[in-house]
Amino acid sequence: MAKFTHDHVHLRSPDPEATAQFYERMFGAEVLRSVQQGKPRVDLDLCGLNVFIAQAPTDGKIGAAPTSPYLGLDHIGLTVTGIDAAVAELKAKGAEFTMEPTTIRPNVRIAFLRGPQGVSIELVDRNAA
Repeated sequence: MAKFTHDHVHLRSPDPEATAQFYERMFGAEVLRSVQQGKPRVDLDLCGLNVFIAQAPTDGKIGAAPTSPYLGLDHIGLTVTGIDAAVAELKAKGAEFTMEPTTIRPNVRIAFLRGPQGVSIELVDRNAA
């Protein structure tokens, strides 16, 4: 079988710059700005994952973000050590949590927060005490 690795996640935003700033502020993502085909482009390096942020069409021909849970891609997961301290730090930055840190099995704690455009972001601590 062929070997696969991750390449990117693609987001659409009415304000790519504001979306990029959220991920930079909350998670220390590196914002990568460029010009492609004569148009500005905003991408991220989010913990080693390429995130492409496309400008949402302004003609109203785009569907609303789904409400979780739903079929298809449900959330982005990020690993963290010391989830409780990380959640406190993110809350101090204004993050809105949809699930507080919860132990789902021994040594594994998770939490969920809401990103721009309703993107669900999971934090996973696989070495929780």
